[in-house]
Amino acid sequence: MTETPNTGPSGTDPAAPAAPAATTAAPTAPTVSVVGPGEGETVLLGTTRMRILEDGGTTGHRLGIAESVIAPHTPGPPQHRHAGHDEGFYIVSGSVRFTVGAEEHDAVAGTLVVVPPGAPHTFANVRGEPAVMLSTFTPDPYVRYFRELRDLHAGSEAVTPEAQLRLMHRYATEPAAAPAPEPS
Repeated sequence: MTETPNTGPSGTDPAAPAAPAATTAAPTAPTVSVVGPGEGETVLLGTTRMRILEDGGTTGHRLGIAESVIAPHTPGPPQHRHAGHDEGFYIVSGSVRFTVGAEEHDAVAGTLVVVPPGAPHTFANVRGEPAVMLSTFTPDPYVRYFRELRDLHAGSEAVTPEAQLRLMHRYATEPAAAPAPEPS
């Protein structure tokens, strides 16, 4: 005669820990974003065409990415600083002049510029050919700033410096002449 271990009604050892309850929803695989040439959301900001490649929806809002095509002889924004995010700029083609405080850097294709929170900066295309750069925003909320800036300029009323400053302030950004904003 063969002995059988003491088992409960389900055929399991009653001394064994209970199995976790089964879940009804299968885990979902992470979503992969693929944005092809000419795809993505286009935001026109004066003579600069920005294409939002990643608005943070795929990255848990940790990262935003945009491609900007800057027309020749395009001045950039006033020198400013961010408290809430890092900004990265990779020059794909052409040349972009970065002003960081009193220093100027002419960044040519293949150059990466990383601006941490609190660092005063601006950029411009001072040359006679278009420049293309990829920008990163970590975390991503600053992508929404560009959408709101576009909408502000598309409105029927004239854009005042005060309205632009209010928009910048909502995204923890201040003119470089102002005290550095508190980190958010």
